[in-house]
Amino acid sequence: MDKKIVLAYSGGLDTSVAVRWLADKGYEVIAYMADVGQGGDFQKLKKRASSAGTSKVVIENLQKEFAEDFVFPSLKAGAVYESKYLLATALSRPIIAKGLVETAKKEKAGCIAHGCTGKGNDQVRFEVTSMALAPDLKIMAPLREWDMLSREEEIEYAGEKGIDIDVTKKSPYSLDQNIWGISIECGVLEDPWNEPPQDAYKMTVDPKKAPNKAEYVEIGFEKGAPVKINGKKYNPVDLIVTLNEIGGAHGIGRTDMVENRLVGIKSREIYEAPGGWILHKAHKDLEALVLDRELLHFKESISLKYAELVYYGLWFTPLKKALDAFVSDTQKKVTGSVKMKLLKGAASVVGRKSPNSLYKKEMATYEPGDKFDRSVAEGFIKVWGMPYKR
Repeated sequence: MDKKIVLAYSGGLDTSVAVRWLADKGYEVIAYMADVGQGGDFQKLKKRASSAGTSKVVIENLQKEFAEDFVFPSLKAGAVYESKYLLATALSRPIIAKGLVETAKKEKAGCIAHGCTGKGNDQVRFEVTSMALAPDLKIMAPLREWDMLSREEEIEYAGEKGIDIDVTKKSPYSLDQNIWGISIECGVLEDPWNEPPQDAYKMTVDPKKAPNKAEYVEIGFEKGAPVKINGKKYNPVDLIVTLNEIGGAHGIGRTDMVENRLVGIKSREIYEAPGGWILHKAHKDLEALVLDRELLHFKESISLKYAELVYYGLWFTPLKKALDAFVSDTQKKVTGSVKMKLLKGAASVVGRKSPNSLYKKEMATYEPGDKFDRSVAEGFIKVWGMPYKR
């Protein structure tokens, strides 16, 4: 049992090399692949894993669960890490780790492994999730143990072992993609002064080359969850994928940031999330229409904490569970439609409506029909300012 190990296998350079490295150490390696919308030829990857030395390859389609139980709760919470990152990669790690743990139990393996580096965030997310769900499972991280210190050395190792890989020394980008977005790093991007080359982007067109005519998209929400595009109902996965295509064609959703990693270093990351940013902006604006001021303002602090928990790998924790209960309660009246204008890389809210709207035109207008009682303003100001009167 101790020599049987389940490896979270992406099919990329790191995990392909990890398969052979573990196999050479005498482990029976079972490759676990979770389909969260990253694309690619899974049969090709299955063959690659087998040729690298696996005894078995397990493939699970988790897109539906990922969208419903991980992405949408984060959307409802308004979770954005450091104001720029919609957490696509971070959100995928707990569901992949959960599948990894469940597979280890089914296969009676006493150990799991991942292909994360020793200075990244994902090692924390995988291992903390495993600790929370199956504390008795051993965990291995080959990239923290082997002597190879660069991607170039891994590429050479793969070549020596006859492992077929897509990455080359001339194209060194490291990508991680799912239905919610993509993260891009390495290569020239490691210098924060360098502008990202256009070939680094995968989901979006250059905003300068996007259509000159704006496209309007209406997003329908029910209790905080997006359910319709332009009046047509979609399941969660298709809704996100469709908005990715629409937004990507207009250059929506690019982020270039220097972020604070959990392990204490700063890293330069490029992200694309066209559908995600459209939904985030639409959802936030609908909340502004239906939530009262105190709830709306307090929820902003919850959004920040929620994003940190996701980023820090603390999905399966008591605090996260408690925040989910709070967020769920705030979404009961977040039903309505938001009209978005997409143009040259910008997604702008230009209209919103809801049967639960707290906006009253007769109270806000400066035109005839104004029903606001201005006579009470003076007394309100005196009471409000009384603590500060000297």
